[in-house]
Amino acid sequence: MNVWDQLQRPLRDLRISVTDRCNFRCHYCMPADIFGPDYVFLKKNMLLSFEEITRLAQLFQDTSGIKKIRITGGEPLMRRDLPSLIEMLASIDDIEDIAMTTNGSLLPKYAQRLKAAGLNRVTISLDTLDDERFKKINGRDVSVDTVLKGVDAAREAGLGIKMNMVVQKGVNDQDIVPMAKYFREQGIIIRFIEYMDVGNSNGWKMDDVFSKSAIIERINKEMPLDAIKPNYKGEVATRYRYKGSDDEIGIISSVTDAFCSSCNRARLSAEGKLFTCLFSSKGHDLRGPMRNGATDDEMKEIIKGIWTNRKDRYSEERTAHTKRKSKVEMSHIGG
Repeated sequence: MNVWDQLQRPLRDLRISVTDRCNFRCHYCMPADIFGPDYVFLKKNMLLSFEEITRLAQLFQDTSGIKKIRITGGEPLMRRDLPSLIEMLASIDDIEDIAMTTNGSLLPKYAQRLKAAGLNRVTISLDTLDDERFKKINGRDVSVDTVLKGVDAAREAGLGIKMNMVVQKGVNDQDIVPMAKYFREQGIIIRFIEYMDVGNSNGWKMDDVFSKSAIIERINKEMPLDAIKPNYKGEVATRYRYKGSDDEIGIISSVTDAFCSSCNRARLSAEGKLFTCLFSSKGHDLRGPMRNGATDDEMKEIIKGIWTNRKDRYSEERTAHTKRKSKVEMSHIGG
């Protein structure tokens, strides 16, 4: 059961944003000067209900045979009673993996419930081990220890863990090796992410990108690396293993080494819009027809029609599109 887009890419991976709210104000995602006290977030009636999310996930599974779901935000744990949604999604036949991307701050409260509900893995964002730099990055004076307690809670709950670090030149590139060493010692895979031009509010410039090749060079000087094969076709991160060990890292490099040709991910926003690219200008409304009484077969045809007409390859064409001023914000559709 496959649905192919215009570039012969299948739909295999569904990422579902459950909220546009977050308790951090990281400057590359939700800068506080834009997402301040007066910022208007989505109202409750605009958000997809858990029942609507579950119905759409089932329809995506029926349409394309997706096996993986990732819950995103904003910060997904800002959505009330999220473990209930995980339990509902886990009941869908043939969904083999449910993961969540989080800043980790609320995991001590929720990790056990999430695991019991059926969550398999978490990806936790942390951009430095230096407290002063981290507080400046997150914009909320949150300490590194707060996130590390979330890591501990996830581990104690039995959740799989990966770490994400967004690397920005002149901001935290000095932390690449310390982060690599620390999480290698912890037995946790870390993925280094090139600073991307998602949305329009973060003031992105190419000069701020610390490239994949530079990240590899920096780590390789102290801990030599070997490239290894992807776990599966369409894997986001390029994998590397420390020589003489099974310990590995990943690098996500949509800026300098685009992977559009194998992208098989669809993104569902918190208010029910389907985005076929992280850098999309606009989404396709699924909430409207669903709330207006569309049948399952009609919804499946809508989903199929959107994907089969997809031809996005923004990262491969970045130079032509960088100045576009209508890209959806990262906090709206997740990573």
